[in-house]
Amino acid sequence: MVNVHDLTVSFSGSDLFSGITFKLNKGDRVGLIGKNGAGKSTLLKVLSKDIESSGGTIAFDKEIKIGFLRQDIDFEKGRTILEEAYQAFEEIKEIESKLEKINTQLNTRTDYESDSYNQLIIDLNEFTERYELLGGYNYQGETEKILQGLGFQRSDFDKLTETFSGGWRMRIELAKLLLQNNDVLLLDEPTNHLDIESIIWLESFLKNYAGAVVLVSHDKMFLDNVTNRTIEISLGKIYDYKKPYSQFLELRKDIKEKQLQTQKNQEKEIKQTQQLIDKFRAKASKASMAQSLIKKLDKVEIIEVDEDDIATMNVQFRISHNPGKIIFEAEGLSKNYGDKKVLDNVELLIERNSRIAFVGQNGQGKSTLAKMMVGEIPFSGSLKVGHNVQIGYFAQNQSEYLPPEKTVLEVMEDAANDENRTRVRDMLGAFLFSGDAVDKKTKVLSGGERNRLALCKLLLSPFNVLVMDEPTNHLDIASKNVLKKALEKFDGTLIIVSHDREFLQGLTTKVYGFKDRVIKEYLGDIDYFLEEHKMQSLREAEKRTTTKSEKKQKSQSDFSLTKEQEKELRKLKNKLAKIETEISDLEAEIKEIDVALAENYEETSSKPDFFANYEAKKSRYELLMEKWEEAEEKVANFM
Repeated sequence: MVNVHDLTVSFSGSDLFSGITFKLNKGDRVGLIGKNGAGKSTLLKVLSKDIESSGGTIAFDKEIKIGFLRQDIDFEKGRTILEEAYQAFEEIKEIESKLEKINTQLNTRTDYESDSYNQLIIDLNEFTERYELLGGYNYQGETEKILQGLGFQRSDFDKLTETFSGGWRMRIELAKLLLQNNDVLLLDEPTNHLDIESIIWLESFLKNYAGAVVLVSHDKMFLDNVTNRTIEISLGKIYDYKKPYSQFLELRKDIKEKQLQTQKNQEKEIKQTQQLIDKFRAKASKASMAQSLIKKLDKVEIIEVDEDDIATMNVQFRISHNPGKIIFEAEGLSKNYGDKKVLDNVELLIERNSRIAFVGQNGQGKSTLAKMMVGEIPFSGSLKVGHNVQIGYFAQNQSEYLPPEKTVLEVMEDAANDENRTRVRDMLGAFLFSGDAVDKKTKVLSGGERNRLALCKLLLSPFNVLVMDEPTNHLDIASKNVLKKALEKFDGTLIIVSHDREFLQGLTTKVYGFKDRVIKEYLGDIDYFLEEHKMQSLREAEKRTTTKSEKKQKSQSDFSLTKEQEKELRKLKNKLAKIETEISDLEAEIKEIDVALAENYEETSSKPDFFANYEAKKSRYELLMEKWEEAEEKVANFM
């Protein structure tokens, strides 16, 4: 699909990376990893043809379709969410317009025997056939399904895109990409604006994606669950292995250990050879042998050990002094944004040394409650802050809190006091800001650099309660690991808003789940919450099924059917049973193919007409599902 050879990208005369060579094939789900600034996003931009490389070549298959989730998006104002999502189906929408014009003419014209009328009939058949082939009868349902998977409610579909935040608009852009059936999907930090439920849904979608996926992510669990290959950019080189992230790390570790051992053996061998050369040189009779050994030594290819970029920030959170037993106490806490009620009559008590995670879908009030706790926004009800409580706050959107025209050093000096002003440069160095980096203006910093600066600035003020809203956004994996270890050692009260499951694992002992303006307490870590949440969803589904069944029984007892109706009902039930059997068989066949693809993609996909047959089965499955819904509805009407 894509063949990258000897690729180099340079900025200001310095190579970001050079000599990169790899191939992308169907079924590849590549995790592109590396530290902030290594060149991950740049490589995606080169693959998407947004920017040109400085050297090397990239060969693409003919008519290949590439979809790229960019960080900067620009929607046309006045479109609803559904209308914007439908932009993914450009050809389908064009055909719909043509079919509408043809049908209008056919309904108004009476020259049935004319050539032009006959041409309209031909065009109608051709466009209808093409429309069906492109999935024109299914795209609206598919769009709604993907939008809901990414966290939108049906009630959101007719709202204008400009009424939603940048994070939600990013979800619409992601939905469009997932609907386009691209051959290659390039995703730059797709989970940054997603909540846990949407991330789990996206994982499932990408695992079954037929094309190639290349994604940049610092979410270790997401990488492990989705990818089957990892490419790391480190110090201008790449390391490419067909393993998901965690297995890749183990493999890299083993390879490096073998390289070190081989290097030691080679050094030992070279030393022994050199000793022989020195010994033989002194004797005329052995001079030819010495020359032979020298030539042999010159031909030895020196074994190099892969270099690692080991620079990481240094974080330590120390508490200022012990606060009272009660940290926060809320009664009747509510918050509205205009007509929208986010939190309603919340009661909570947070005690000293609590370690709490706020989780739930976006828009459920997690960040809102965090801002209320630190006194950033007004609210109704009572929220008391305990005795001797000093709050350190890490905000989600750092761009609003860092003055764009000030340098990194100026930001720190402004926040420092007489006691710690002399330590500012040392602190910046611990957060990887050294040399000329301290003179950068904050407006040119990357997302990861902004987060590091915000963390560094946070340490200038004393605190014993730490409230952090999405602290891992834009941080690379190495920085996230350092931050997590520092938080594990923090002796104060920790309240953290995050959608990063791996980051939260073992970090908190209590989870507050936010849903429908209510907060529910779970006494356990994120794994316990997810398990409970899963069981709760299953119980709700079971409850809905039971209620539906009860309604059917009630309706059957309340109404009697005529013989003709009973006969018609039997026919419908028989039809429904046949459809269900065929659906079940098709599901099994498709699953068997998916397993075969996962186990041996090349051999399975090389069979004659494989993809045509595979797509035909999936199209037939979708058609049967529609027929099943129609039949089920007709049966329900009798009940």
